[in-house]
Amino acid sequence: MDSRRPITDWLPITKKEMEKRGWDQPDVILISGDAYVDHPAFGAAVIGRILEDMGLKVVIIPQPNWKDDLRDFKKFGRPKYFFGVTSGCMDSMVNHYTAAKRKRSTDAYTPGGQAGFRPDYASIEYTKILKSLFPDVPVLLGGIEASLRRVTHYDYWADKLFENILSLSGGDMLVYGMGELPLREIVSLIQKGVPFESLKTIPQTAILHPRHAPLPKQKSWEDLDLSSHEKCMRNKLAFAANFKHIEQESNKVQAKRLIQGVGDYNLIINPPYPPMDEEQIDRSFDLPYTRLPHPKYNKRGAIPAYEMIRFSVNMHRGCFGGCSFCTISAHQGKFVASRSEESIMREVNQITTMPDFKGYISDLGGPSANMYRMKGKVQSICDRCVAPSCIHPVVCSNLDTSHKPLTKIYKKVDAHPDVKKAFVGSGIRYDLLVDDYNKNNDGSLDEYMDQLVSRHVCGRLKVAPEHTSDSTLRVMRKPSFKHFHQFKKKYEKLNKKHGLNQPLIPYFISSHPGSTEEEMANLAAETKDMGFRLEQVQDFTPTPMTVATIIYYTGVHPYTLKPVYTAISKKQKKNQHLFFFWYKRENFQVIRDKLSQMGRPDLIEKLLSEKKKFKKREYIKNRASSRNRSKKRR
Repeated sequence: MDSRRPITDWLPITKKEMEKRGWDQPDVILISGDAYVDHPAFGAAVIGRILEDMGLKVVIIPQPNWKDDLRDFKKFGRPKYFFGVTSGCMDSMVNHYTAAKRKRSTDAYTPGGQAGFRPDYASIEYTKILKSLFPDVPVLLGGIEASLRRVTHYDYWADKLFENILSLSGGDMLVYGMGELPLREIVSLIQKGVPFESLKTIPQTAILHPRHAPLPKQKSWEDLDLSSHEKCMRNKLAFAANFKHIEQESNKVQAKRLIQGVGDYNLIINPPYPPMDEEQIDRSFDLPYTRLPHPKYNKRGAIPAYEMIRFSVNMHRGCFGGCSFCTISAHQGKFVASRSEESIMREVNQITTMPDFKGYISDLGGPSANMYRMKGKVQSICDRCVAPSCIHPVVCSNLDTSHKPLTKIYKKVDAHPDVKKAFVGSGIRYDLLVDDYNKNNDGSLDEYMDQLVSRHVCGRLKVAPEHTSDSTLRVMRKPSFKHFHQFKKKYEKLNKKHGLNQPLIPYFISSHPGSTEEEMANLAAETKDMGFRLEQVQDFTPTPMTVATIIYYTGVHPYTLKPVYTAISKKQKKNQHLFFFWYKRENFQVIRDKLSQMGRPDLIEKLLSEKKKFKKREYIKNRASSRNRSKKRR
């Protein structure tokens, strides 16, 4: 930690810090479920710096105590314009609970990794408190929790449908997705004297509007009516059908305005802004972040999430993979917005001047590390597209998948005199590096792979095939597992070429919609045959705003409304997860019984042959031990 910096380099989090700046009243007060880390990877810091950049007086209340007399919420008094509320970088329920609904013992966004510093459903709880204390001050919701809960949604932890988060919390407006552009528009209008309650047609926002009042006028937008919340509660098929429209309109360049009835109101979701251009995204990343946690945390221990990214560089946003279980495209969008080379190198320069930097950049990445600068070749084709994924079921012929700009960045960072090594810690899309799958190859794939393997792998490389069954992979919107075999051969060949031993670490999911126990057994057998003893495994967790969650709750695919098998009960989920750990002796008999019931003696032989070897080893060991004891007695 750099103790030489004045406290005024951070945004104020106490009244004393605010008064040091000579302020009597803040213009905006931000409430966050995370500790305050002044870094572009932390949403509250980004929003705070944008508001500051627009000339506003901004303060942050990080992780306020919601259990006492609420003094944290009162300490700055009333803001001049509005409160901004976020649960933090994660949905608070994902932050708090495992896939098995067990309470987590740690929180990566809190000093010392301590749990218990934010409430369940944090955005709702914070907003209700603010509305009770300052009922006439507008509350603007943002961040991933608000974004993914902006319509009627299934909540896995309560196991029921919830209304949109504005109705649940009493908030006045919601910004969904990456909030820079709508926030700048909101603030510029407020600064011109437009009342907050009049801001009804800001793109990428949602509001509640009296159900029988005329809709706010915006001539250039078409409207699309969703099934009401009440109908969704009665009819799971109506809820599933809604999702197709929500996902498609969230990822269109020229989207429709969505209208959903809920009680006495209409939820109005205005269309999103186009993806940020290079100048806009550079401006966001080039704001004067200290890149450090606030000094108040110095004696409370490290913040684990910050430790992971303190020497990393995020080069782009968005993901066109469209995976059924992933919320990245639901929040950041499918169109990739990339920073300029100059902005990236400015951040690298800044990292190298940090007092505890030892020469190693932990990640040159993004949501998917190797999507930098990838976009449509002909924009008009993208403008008409409604597909949720640009690479499933095949790579779009209009998608420029060249890895040349990314390889160039890697080489430029490598050449920096103060950088010893720059690693790629984010997951890569291995399918984009396989010629049989990514046929839009301009010759850049081999060059990128060689550069990656020889210079940028930190011991081992993480990739996410997720499953081995083609039918389950289709539900996941992932490529056939045969392409992973091809990638593995290519990766190992390059390791051999450079005299390296860098294991490939594949990630898999159990209990994903579409996956059966037999398919999990096949997964275990196939990966064992490839030489993997799986460690990086997880059970599917239903989170709001994903295809897989809709299937989990309704039992049907939202695009076809046809049934899809899903493991629902604890027993079903445990049975699928069990196959990951075929190598544990305590699982042998259970796995044998299950495979016998399936009529799969072939899989018994493939998976449990280790048991025979183990018995033989034990027998030989015991015989030798017995002979030694006999000799001693003689």
